[in-house]
Amino acid sequence: MRAILDGMNASARVLAAAAVLVSGLIVQDVSAQDAMGADEAAVRAAVTHYLQGHATGDGAHFELVFHPESSLYWIRGGELNRRPSAEFIAGASGSPADDEAKRKRRIVMVDVTGTAAVAKVELDYPGAMITDYFTLLKIDGDWKIMNKIFHVVPRG
Repeated sequence: MRAILDGMNASARVLAAAAVLVSGLIVQDVSAQDAMGADEAAVRAAVTHYLQGHATGDGAHFELVFHPESSLYWIRGGELNRRPSAEFIAGASGSPADDEAKRKRRIVMVDVTGTAAVAKVELDYPGAMITDYFTLLKIDGDWKIMNKIFHVVPRG
């Protein structure tokens, strides 16, 4: 390597150094993207448990992903409402809804920065369109829903 550098003029040495630097940055960027991809997949997996809880009525799915200190917030009649996630989980029906075959759910968006994430979910039900927004934190390697806010548009 030293012989190669000695044979180069100053401009060539600068270009060679820049190439080494850029290749190092690219490797770091790819590694960061791989970590981001893994975290995004883990957030999506957590949110999928939430969706499975709705589909099956099984509160165990909710319990896996809601942090014990989390709450749900919404506006009804112009008033702020709050429900601790433990109450929400306890209210799981234990079985799928009668109209489950007509219900659609999808993860619209996930955004991850380090140990924090947000997700948007749509629950398209015959009686309502519900949009959920989640804040999540990576705690001890697991993504947990810290809070949920939502908006309901009733259908006719």
